Amino acid sequence: MGWLGKMVGGTIGFALGGPLGAIAGAALGHLMDSDGNEQQRVLPHGMQMSAQGKAQLTFFVAAFSMLAKLARIDGQVSDEEMASIRRFMAEDLRLNAESRQMGEKIFYAALNAPQTFDDFAAQFYQQFNDRPELLELMIDILLRVSVADGTMDKREEDLIESAVRIFRLSDADYQKIKSRYVSVSKQYYSVLGVNPSDDNDTIKKQYRKLVRDYHPDTIASKGLPEEFVTFAHDKFREIQEAYEAIQKERNL
Repeated sequence: MGWLGKMVGGTIGFALGGPLGAIAGAALGHLMDSDGNEQQRVLPHGMQMSAQGKAQLTFFVAAFSMLAKLARIDGQVSDEEMASIRRFMAEDLRLNAESRQMGEKIFYAALNAPQTFDDFAAQFYQQFNDRPELLELMIDILLRVSVADGTMDKREEDLIESAVRIFRLSDADYQKIKSRYVSVSKQYYSVLGVNPSDDNDTIKKQYRKLVRDYHPDTIASKGLPEEFVTFAHDKFREIQEAYEAIQKERNL
């Protein structure tokens, strides 16, 4: 990671600024020299970080800070989630050992930091609002890691969609990126409990059954705890949205 050079150190937070600067300063205050001796590197007095250096550092710190909050969305980071982060660094980004160490330091610094996912996303957008391809790349990274275990948690997707809004990306652009990792169409069929190969009548019949089962009036009469009623209402909306998407797809 030659671009990091001598600009990392105790003053890095001031040089980068904002929520990401706080994470960078906490995580990267000390680095290992190539000869293995640890020392603190700082920006020489009066020297400004170059625009390119700031952009590169912002992207690097934002990526692992946002991934940390994404992994923490369910309350804790599992061994499987940490393994997926390390695979991403090694196999997808092909980072060398020193860079992987930096990535992990940032990840752990952001994990329990008071700054939020949206704080990091907002600063990232401020830096790259004129570079839509980099905004899309960050969404791609978040999606790639979130589905590394074979599924994408609803809470994870909600967080990613928050970044989409902050980045001011269109839904069409987001769905295009998402389709690389999640079959949106198959997901809708799965919600209804049918297969893409089923005929229209089968799908309509199943949809009507689910509407009856999960309709708010039906649910309210079953005496469920409030938390379950809320869940059922959310499920009803999910069923409606899935059927509407299939209707458009099949011109029903």
